[in-house]
Amino acid sequence: MTKLLDREPVALVVFSAVILLMPLWLTPLGANYPDLLQKFAIFAIFAMGFNILFGLTGYLSFGHAAFLGVGSYAAVWSFKLFTMNVLPAIAFGILFSGVFAFLIGYVSLRRSGIYFSILTLAFAQMCYNLAYSVLTPITNGETGLQLTLQDPRIIDRMFGPAGAGLPSTNFFGLPMSGYPGFYFCAVMLIICFFISRRIFKSPLGLTLLGIKSNQNRMNYTGFNTRPYTQTAFVISGMFAGLAGSLLAVTDPLAGAERMQWTASGEVVLMTILGGAGTLIGPMLGAWLIKYFENIFSAFNDATLEQTFSFLPEPLANAAVAISGLFVGEGWHLTLGVLFMLIVIFLPGGIMEGWRRLVRWIGGGGGGKAKTESAAVAQPAE
Repeated sequence: MTKLLDREPVALVVFSAVILLMPLWLTPLGANYPDLLQKFAIFAIFAMGFNILFGLTGYLSFGHAAFLGVGSYAAVWSFKLFTMNVLPAIAFGILFSGVFAFLIGYVSLRRSGIYFSILTLAFAQMCYNLAYSVLTPITNGETGLQLTLQDPRIIDRMFGPAGAGLPSTNFFGLPMSGYPGFYFCAVMLIICFFISRRIFKSPLGLTLLGIKSNQNRMNYTGFNTRPYTQTAFVISGMFAGLAGSLLAVTDPLAGAERMQWTASGEVVLMTILGGAGTLIGPMLGAWLIKYFENIFSAFNDATLEQTFSFLPEPLANAAVAISGLFVGEGWHLTLGVLFMLIVIFLPGGIMEGWRRLVRWIGGGGGGKAKTESAAVAQPAE
């Protein structure tokens, strides 16, 4: 079965079927409503792009949310100036994020390790603060960049007068709200998966993997690694820009909070939870975090009381008091405990757990020993 999935057409068909059928198989989990499905697809793209830089190349960026924000701002400006069609907005989001990533990467990649991480964090925080101060004419400050009735929308007005209210985003007339918006994001995710898979299996991907294993050794042999790390940084930034523009497609609003350091930290958690360096691990991590954020955070005392109503009243009250710490506003605590357990017992994330399970079912055994020996064999970064 594994060898069959290694074939590109089969893998693409299976992946596409899983993504496009998400509204069906997520129904038992209560996660089949369009807004959450859109977030699943968008943040999977964000994490997938970050994985190219971190999981494949070994460079940990703490400022990737800057490209997410740039993509959102570029897309909203496209809606305001040109047309509500989503294709130009996505193109501008990817383009501007790619240029921005090239500039930041040109400076940041002069260092590696923790110094690189600090530089990316500094650039992201600079962008976040500039969006609230100097760049207010572009970002609209704390209010955020929004659509208005006075927007020129040059291309749309060439084909007809403006309507009475604010227009909505569309794909050649198809509105990008609800399930159509999800399926549009799903198609983008499938395309990104195909691109990411090709990168992983290409000579570029093997070179990036070599850089992650031992960049100094590659430099000593006379191999110039700088163009390859720069390429990985730009591609990763363009993935983030696409995710940011899709956020604007589903909700035409751009705010500086998307560039905050917490958003950068979130994509790091997604990648580590799912399994850095794997194709679908970061996507699974993104789904897990967004599920916790939207489902667990919606639990309240009334929901918990109904859940534990079968218990005697003293026990039910105790159960509600204890479990209430882990849901609702305390869902971060549940995520923190889960993250700690995965890092301790499954350093390779969810995908490592899946590989151990497959070996155990197949009678291979020794999953933990093999994982530990592989971790020892891998050079330290």
